[in-house]
Amino acid sequence: MMIALDGRRDAVADREAGGTPSRLDIADPDPADLSGVRAALDRLGPGLEAFVDWRRRTPSPAYIAGQVTSEPGDLPGEGAGLDAVMDELEQAVAHGCRISAPGFWGYITTGATTAPAAAQAAVAIAGGQRHLLHAFNALEVTGLRWLAQLCGVPAVATGVFTSGGSTANLVALGAARQRAFERRGVDVAADGLLHVPPVRVYASSQAHRTIHRAAAVLGLGRESVAVVPTDGGGRIGVGALDAMLAADRRAGVVPVAVVGIAGTTDTGVVDPLADLAAVARRHDTWFHVDGAYGLVAMASPRLAPRFDGMAEADSWIVDPHKWLATGVGVGATYVRDGALLARAFMEGEAPYLEGTFGDGDASPQSQFDSLGGPWADLGVELSAPPRGPMVWSVLREIGRRGVAERVERHVAFASHLASRVRAEARLELLAEPELSIVCFRHRFGADVDRRNAALLERLRRDTPYAPSSTIVDGQFAIRACFINPRTRLADVDGLVEAVLELGASST
Repeated sequence: MMIALDGRRDAVADREAGGTPSRLDIADPDPADLSGVRAALDRLGPGLEAFVDWRRRTPSPAYIAGQVTSEPGDLPGEGAGLDAVMDELEQAVAHGCRISAPGFWGYITTGATTAPAAAQAAVAIAGGQRHLLHAFNALEVTGLRWLAQLCGVPAVATGVFTSGGSTANLVALGAARQRAFERRGVDVAADGLLHVPPVRVYASSQAHRTIHRAAAVLGLGRESVAVVPTDGGGRIGVGALDAMLAADRRAGVVPVAVVGIAGTTDTGVVDPLADLAAVARRHDTWFHVDGAYGLVAMASPRLAPRFDGMAEADSWIVDPHKWLATGVGVGATYVRDGALLARAFMEGEAPYLEGTFGDGDASPQSQFDSLGGPWADLGVELSAPPRGPMVWSVLREIGRRGVAERVERHVAFASHLASRVRAEARLELLAEPELSIVCFRHRFGADVDRRNAALLERLRRDTPYAPSSTIVDGQFAIRACFINPRTRLADVDGLVEAVLELGASST
C-alpha cells in the first residue's frame, strides 16, 4: 500500500487493498483545547450557586419530564461547538437533581459541597487515574487514612475506595468468602464454587439489599442471606443469631459472615455491634460492619459510644458521599487482613500492565516508576478516578471537629422534628430517632397509608421539602433523613408546617 507524499493515501492502492482510505491529512488537535475550561466553569457558576437554593430557582417538572420521556434525537453528524454545549448545560443546571437542595431529605445521599466539587473538577482534568505517582494518587492514600481515623477503623486495616456502598459491600463480602473457603482448603477466587457445602451470610431484616446483591454476584446466592429477626427497636436479635449459627454449623452449613449495621437505612438504628462481635468470635465467623450511613458519626465523641464494638470487626464500609457530602460515587471498604483482600480480587499479571512500570524503588525518577498503590488488586475496578481527593478536601476544610459538628447538628434536627411530631396531635411518630432519620405520618381517620402516600407526593411536588417513605411495623411512614449540610432548622420546621397544611386539605 502506497502513501502519497502530501500525506494522503493513494486511492488506487487503497481500492486494490480493499481497505478504507485513511485521513492522514487531518490536522492535529489544537494543543490549547483546554484553555476554555475556566471560562466554561465561570459560565456555570452562577447557575450552580442558584441551584442549591430552592428559593432562587423555579425548575419546571414539565421540562424535566419531557427531557426524560421524549425520544432522544439522533447523534449529530457535525458538532455544534463549545458555546452550544455550554448553553445546554446552563439549562440543564436549572433543572438538575434536587438532592443538593436544602430540603432534600429522601435517600441517604446528597450533593457535593464547595471543596469536594472543586476537587472533582480538578480530578476530571488533572487527576486521570488513581494509579501512578502523582499528586492525586497521594491524596488517594491520604483520604483513605484520614477517613479510617475519622471512623475509628483500626490502623492495621487495608482500605480501597469504591463507587459507593453497593461495591463496597461486594468487596468486603468477597474477602469474607475467600477466608471462609480458604479455611476449608479451597481457593475460591482461583477455583470457583465447585463442590462446596451450603453457605450463609447473616443479617437482619433491616440490612440494605446490597448485601443480598453482593451474595448473588459472589455466587453465594441471594437466598444464602439468612434473615435474622429484629427486636422491638429494629436491631438485630443477638440471641436469635447465636441460635441460627449454632444450628447451621451442626447441619454443615459454612458461615461466611455476620453483618452488623451501623445505622439502618429505614430508621437509622445501630445494631449492638459489641454483642455481634462476641457471637461472631464464638462461632469463628467473619464480622462485617455496614457503616455506609452511620459510621461517620464516630467523629462525634458524644455519639461514638453507640458504635461500641465496631473496631473488633474484620471489615467495614463507609460512604463519604453521604454525611461527608463529597458528591455521589465515593464509597470505601476496609479489611483487617489486606493480604486476604488481595487474594480475593487479584487481577493477575499482564505484560501490558506490570511490565510497563518501574520497580517502585525509594527514589522514583518518573510518575511511571510505580502503579502508586495496589488498588487494582483490592476490588473490582482497574480504571478508576481518584476518589480520595474529594474525601481529603472535606476533611482538610472542616477537620474532625467540623464533621462532628455537622453530624451532631443533623442528629439535633432529627430530635427537634421528633419533638414537633410528638407535640402535634395530628401527627404520629413511628420510630424514635437514634441518629438523623425520623419516621412519622399524619393521623388520618381512615385509609391512613394511602392518604399519607398522597400527602408525600404533594409535599415533594409543591413544596421545597423532599423526604422519602418506608414501612415501619407495617405502616407507611414519611421518612426524613438529615445529612444535607445545606439544611437549616427553619427548613425542619417548614416541613412540619407543610405536612400539617397539606394534611388539612387532604381528602
